[in-house]
Amino acid sequence: QVQLVESGGGLVQAGGSLRLSCAVSGSISSFNAMGWYRQAPGNERELVAAFTSRGNTNYADSVKGRFTISRDNAKNTVYLQMNSLKPEDTAVYYCKGDYGPGRSATWGQGTQVTVSS
Repeated sequence: QVQLVESGGGLVQAGGSLRLSCAVSGSISSFNAMGWYRQAPGNERELVAAFTSRGNTNYADSVKGRFTISRDNAKNTVYLQMNSLKPEDTAVYYCKGDYGPGRSATWGQGTQVTVSS
């Protein structure tokens, strides 16, 4: 099946920046929608940023103005630029591809982002 591989996570101080990458083994056009989610211990996995099936972008209120989702079709890669990072952003970040309504989704293995004070 199509595989998603995240990279770019790490340890960064508050106020710093990171760029996450989600490499798709095939074409990103295989998915109707793609996005980034995150999950911290004890929390539900939550949407961070996404491209919808209509090509619009959607951001969680907590990251608006700080995070930007983008894609490079030639490289079959989706990115998440994270600026002005806060300790509250600490989580495992996952890339997700959706095939469509009522169809299965594909998840990456996740990449750890840790923001220190």
